[in-house]
Amino acid sequence: MSKTLHNQVAIISGGLGDIGRAVALELARRGAFVAISDVRPSSHANEFLEAIRSLGVRARYDNVDVSSATEVATWIRNIESEFGVPTLIIPNAAIVTLKGVRSVTPEEWLRELSINLTGAFHMAQSAAMRLLDAKKPGRIVFIGSWAAHAPHPNITTYCVAKAGLRMLCKCMALDLAPAGILVNEVAPGYVNAGLSAQLWAKTPGSREKAAERVPTRELIEPHEVALEVAHLCEPENRHTTGSVILMDGGLSLVTPANK
Repeated sequence: MSKTLHNQVAIISGGLGDIGRAVALELARRGAFVAISDVRPSSHANEFLEAIRSLGVRARYDNVDVSSATEVATWIRNIESEFGVPTLIIPNAAIVTLKGVRSVTPEEWLRELSINLTGAFHMAQSAAMRLLDAKKPGRIVFIGSWAAHAPHPNITTYCVAKAGLRMLCKCMALDLAPAGILVNEVAPGYVNAGLSAQLWAKTPGSREKAAERVPTRELIEPHEVALEVAHLCEPENRHTTGSVILMDGGLSLVTPANK
């Protein structure tokens, strides 16, 4: 593969999750240095870092709580000191609480919003300010969801956080466009990974039923999400900003989220 992202520095939160790993590998294949963060111990990242480095690029892992603006800013400063100013910013860290509006607790609500929305803001804002100071162009790609526009009664907080993330994307895109910093969202539907895959594995036939609800009859694999992210990061993408790349196989066209 052509090293179209050579000399780029990518940062990815939630980098040890299925989508985070796929994005990190795809950007590394295209030549970017890769820095990932997560809340898991460093030992959990060692094998994955070696896989990235085997592609001929530099890589590092940091334990970062994205809900802390201080931790995020320190992480980005440390990356800049080692690799250079991050130019590809992928806020991906997220959790989900399987509760609706009647049962979610105030503590669960605040925790999920602090990671899924506020954490993404901390990362995008801090990295964008470093790009502006350095007078460098860049790409910010939020990992959103079709849940941003399709109500899901059993994951209320997640839906609200992703809806807020979508507007954050648009506001940042408008503000940063004159500086050559393009901001977009990739919004997957049913991904055959993470919590969804874990839940499907516990209930025989549920994965197949989920696929049947999708017009294309296909679930999304993490590497397919990564390809969309990488496309938005490519230097020849000079005009797409403030956009939502909805990749749900037509799910939101025909399927109520409460079924």
